[in-house]
Amino acid sequence: MAERHPTLIEQVREAFPYGPEQHRALDALLHEILHGVVEPLGPGSPDRELWLEREPEHFGRPWFDAPFLWAESYFYRRLLEAVGYSGEGPWQGVDPFASFKRAELNGPTVDEELRSLDDLVDVPAAERATALLGASLWGNRADLGFRGPAGESAPGEADPGLVADDSAALWALLPAGSPATVAVIADNTGRELIPDLVLIDHLLRHGHAQRVVLHVKPCPYYVSDAMTADVVDCLRRMSGAPGEAGVIGRRIWEAMGAGRLDVRTHAFFCAPYPYERMPADLRAELGAATLTILKGDLNYRRLVGDRRWPATTPFSGPTAYFPGAVAALRTLKSDVVVGLDQETLDRLEGSGKAWRTSGTHALIQVRP
Repeated sequence: MAERHPTLIEQVREAFPYGPEQHRALDALLHEILHGVVEPLGPGSPDRELWLEREPEHFGRPWFDAPFLWAESYFYRRLLEAVGYSGEGPWQGVDPFASFKRAELNGPTVDEELRSLDDLVDVPAAERATALLGASLWGNRADLGFRGPAGESAPGEADPGLVADDSAALWALLPAGSPATVAVIADNTGRELIPDLVLIDHLLRHGHAQRVVLHVKPCPYYVSDAMTADVVDCLRRMSGAPGEAGVIGRRIWEAMGAGRLDVRTHAFFCAPYPYERMPADLRAELGAATLTILKGDLNYRRLVGDRRWPATTPFSGPTAYFPGAVAALRTLKSDVVVGLDQETLDRLEGSGKAWRTSGTHALIQVRP
């Protein structure tokens, strides 16, 4: 919070030609975080009362005293207020992170990763499924694309970066020809969302799911988190690409038109709470799915609870409340982790590396 948030405020300030009003609001937010206390949203904010009801004990106290999940979520809401995203005016609805997202999406690395899909055209469906699941898992790791962790393991060997691998249990829940509905709760756009969409296409095309519901954020959140507009941007990027990427992109576009892929959102996805506190309507929807797949580190923290769990705590324990079968695909970028066996934990702890936070390790965990 002391380092990343000030940097982000300056990056947002420079990304758009904001006027004096926005600059003053960004300056005030920066000063408040570093030297002041948590202030409520302005009187005209439509969700002011909602936030005042969300653990009101944090208001009037230093930002560093609040639980990090709450403080991080509230920071992004305040940032949107500062740049005029939510209020009436010329900047209403203008995503302050759009330039960052587009720079990644239009970069040459995405071109290379889309071309690599051509290598999977003649690969048997089962092997293709494994490759695409791995690509979705590692999608937000900067040096990985559809090829997986290239150079780190030979074909047929276990991926040394995986600290837990329940992929067999995941596929067992989605046998080919099943009438399954799969919910996917997205994380980042761009280089993570594209592999997610390719995996969704595979699920639909090969009968692992009859229908997929892709859940995205209702507003800009955590810089690169995916919204509906980002889904459209990714599909346009794919559809305009040559080869297999273009074929898949156009097929996904058609699946959305046919209702086989549905994009939805919910205000709770930007709330400062673990999924254990999800509202009844979202609980009912996810409970009706054959499997819910949660992507990324933040969704994992919200799924198991942002706590200092012993790493060998069974994954089934902290997720017992979830209303249906659930799978986590997560690259490790925070200390929170459960479901490891003791041998794996001892090996990782003895490595001397920051395996919990460096993004070099990942997990696939399933609770049927």
